[in-house]
Amino acid sequence: MRSPRNDRVSSDRTDAPARAGEPERTCILSGGVAARDALIRLAISPPGPDGACVVLPDVHARAPGRGAWIGVSRADLEKAQAKGKLKGALLRAFGKTLGAKSAGAPTLVIPDDLSDRIESALTRAFTDRLGLELKAGRLLMGSDRIAEQARGGLVCWLAHAADAADDGSRKLDQAWRVGSEAEGTGLRGTVLPLDRMALSVALGRDNVVHLALVDRGAAERVAAPLRRLLHFQGQAAVNEAAAEADKGHGQAQAESTAVTTN
Repeated sequence: MRSPRNDRVSSDRTDAPARAGEPERTCILSGGVAARDALIRLAISPPGPDGACVVLPDVHARAPGRGAWIGVSRADLEKAQAKGKLKGALLRAFGKTLGAKSAGAPTLVIPDDLSDRIESALTRAFTDRLGLELKAGRLLMGSDRIAEQARGGLVCWLAHAADAADDGSRKLDQAWRVGSEAEGTGLRGTVLPLDRMALSVALGRDNVVHLALVDRGAAERVAAPLRRLLHFQGQAAVNEAAAEADKGHGQAQAESTAVTTN
């Protein structure tokens, strides 16, 4: 995310220069600019009976009206909320919508559990995307099936549950490197921020531990919400070794691989 100097325009702006044709937005807290799909949109509800408009996550950016965009981690968001910086930034973003200077204008309410709501929404967006790829027959599960496809050079995205056994993950990582002609490199599957139980419940299958995709478009669609989730959780550092080792193999994977420790 780049930080423009003296850039005070709205977070909902549409005149920012785009990378590769992608629209960009400005984070209301950091002032950094990033692709729209890399940030999280916040929206406000219609005024309730008490005249309050509640701030809610809009991770699919579909809610009508004005939005405010954030690109910070959960820890930074909670610090900004505790210090009152978040409310100030949101009042500036939604001031015209609220009619803040008008008598009887709605009040802005930021839920105490806003961070929890955002993380839950981001997790749901990621697992929903996995579910859609599963229904379309593009998501592979099961170590033997994944290993066969990986050795054949067909896998372009590989992931492991947070509680996957190290030896099982290493075997699949090695099969992927062999099939990708990337032996001796750091190319490996992403350790997901979900354990096997969470993945199994989300996908309606038993004992989901390893996942793979052989369709590049599907891999890109899955990588996008995963990157946002990992960034919000503070795990956004990209594995540079995997990215360097990739050399065109599994590009979507390399972009979404996070440095994680168990």
